[in-house]
Amino acid sequence: MAIVDWRCTPNIAINDPLLMVGMPASLTAATGMDALTHAVEAYVSTIATPITDACALQAIKLVAEYLQPAVANGENLEARDKMAYAEYLAGMAFNNASLGYVHSMAHQLGGFYNLPHGVCNAILLPSVCEFNVIACPKRFADIAIALGENITGLSALEAAAKGIAAIRTLSASIGIPTGLKALNVKVEDLKVMSENAKKDACQLTNPRTATLEQVIAIYQAAM
Repeated sequence: MAIVDWRCTPNIAINDPLLMVGMPASLTAATGMDALTHAVEAYVSTIATPITDACALQAIKLVAEYLQPAVANGENLEARDKMAYAEYLAGMAFNNASLGYVHSMAHQLGGFYNLPHGVCNAILLPSVCEFNVIACPKRFADIAIALGENITGLSALEAAAKGIAAIRTLSASIGIPTGLKALNVKVEDLKVMSENAKKDACQLTNPRTATLEQVIAIYQAAM
């Protein structure tokens, strides 16, 4: 479960790109996709506001442009700087708009298997987006635009699908596994993880309400 308390929350966070230069490419990829997930989930949250929207969309634009260069060359200070802004803006967005089922489900994978949080988010994000899209297709079309996709002449649902495909392409390009099977997630654990995910606070602001069976199906789709 997520534990939030002032006793374990810092008063100040310093995001210094120079301190990130030595991060391994795999950690850069995972944390970068975590930032993208924060922004996407905040943008489609049921309690999103114009302020969180602005932060989330700008974060998505920065991730789309600078995550790959940061993974390719950890000493690229422009990419590091822009990714520091991206994760900060995404943090501003989700700390005010909260998150959704990607995080509530990723928390279970981390707890059960001690897996990297960002990697779990990256694998789950497209499948959760596909589940959520009917709740707010226009918002997912906006995400496609922020990711740099040309949606001219497309319906909102078509544009949304293009954006979700772009997330998958970005994730694969930086070495994120394509499915949970690669992380040795067991099918027999999906039910109890889904039950726990439905108790996680993050699911409260997901744009589409999910039954237990639907959460299990999302895990299965991400396998």
